[in-house]
Amino acid sequence: MRTPLPISVYMLSFGIFIMISCELQVLGMMEQLAAALTISIAQAGYLVSIFAASMAIGGPILAILVSRLAVKKTLMMLYIIFILGELLGGFSNTFSQLVIARSITGMVSGAFFGVSIGLSARLVNSDSKLKAISTVLAGIMLGTIIGLPLAKVVSEYSNWQTSFFLVVGLASISALLTYLTLPDLSPEPPQPLRKELGAIFDTRLWWVFCTSFCIIGAVYAPFSYIVPILNETSGISQNSITLILFAYGGIMLIGNNLVAKMAAKNTKRTLVIGISFLIVNLCIFALFNDYHWLAITCTLLLGLCGVSLNPAMVSRLMELPQGGRAFINTLHASMITLGIMFGSFTAGIALSFGYQLTITIWVGATIAFFGLLILTFSPINTHTLSK
Repeated sequence: MRTPLPISVYMLSFGIFIMISCELQVLGMMEQLAAALTISIAQAGYLVSIFAASMAIGGPILAILVSRLAVKKTLMMLYIIFILGELLGGFSNTFSQLVIARSITGMVSGAFFGVSIGLSARLVNSDSKLKAISTVLAGIMLGTIIGLPLAKVVSEYSNWQTSFFLVVGLASISALLTYLTLPDLSPEPPQPLRKELGAIFDTRLWWVFCTSFCIIGAVYAPFSYIVPILNETSGISQNSITLILFAYGGIMLIGNNLVAKMAAKNTKRTLVIGISFLIVNLCIFALFNDYHWLAITCTLLLGLCGVSLNPAMVSRLMELPQGGRAFINTLHASMITLGIMFGSFTAGIALSFGYQLTITIWVGATIAFFGLLILTFSPINTHTLSK
């Protein structure tokens, strides 16, 4: 019988939820942002790429800078910087100011992801590691279930700035509760900077990184434009889209739990099944998105085979040497967010050439296909964290 997870693990999940809500809030109010800042929908979509780029580049740097601090002090410092960045976003009057704000919050989110995943494994025994990690990663699903639709509702009934201030309030509460529930842990055993950085030359890491990059890129190519796709291409009302996004997040949460159980038996097989399902689903979505019910079904099924594959991706990483260190986990999060940036940016480029919104779905299917190729030829054959 496994012991219950400590409250601090759930607080880490809540922190991830807040970071994801921050990341995705732009997707729920792209039209309002475009109108308020007099920019195009494609430019508004680039705010997702900017967040991802900052997360990918700034996250690992910040993780190294705080790696020698006590864990509690590290998390409090990250929360303070995040809150300041989100406040700047709420008070922004220009696109440039919003770019700076998104860069700050993206950098903190990258470091927070790496620290949280590594810390969750330290807070439990070996038999509960995958459960703890999947619980922390469930914050991603909750951010999509609640954060994204909430940003859309708030922007419709108030203004887009209110969403930023709401995230600030949640982050402040989370920081306080984390401080109260997290035990006083020492930092990870220090390693020379050369050894820490030298881990990135382990080719096994890059098979994992590239697979994760493609999975997330494949999802975010169409998902960065999911609201306009469902509204303009599929003819679905804005109110219905809000409900669809809530349901999408709920299915992601189910998928997260399902993938965690499957990954405990065979990680690579779980990923092969998931990516294959993703490719088929995206192709059907691209071909038949003018049918309301099919567009809705494909959007919801995206929740089973996209971001919900995170537990399997992290499980592959954690079995490798250095895979449990915050720096390596932050690098993994960076590759995932580079995938977000690549997917949304590539889709935006395709749109700039005059293609219809459907092209973003085809872009996603293509990226997923390359991800399946990388995974198929990967020499890594991991199974379960507990082994």
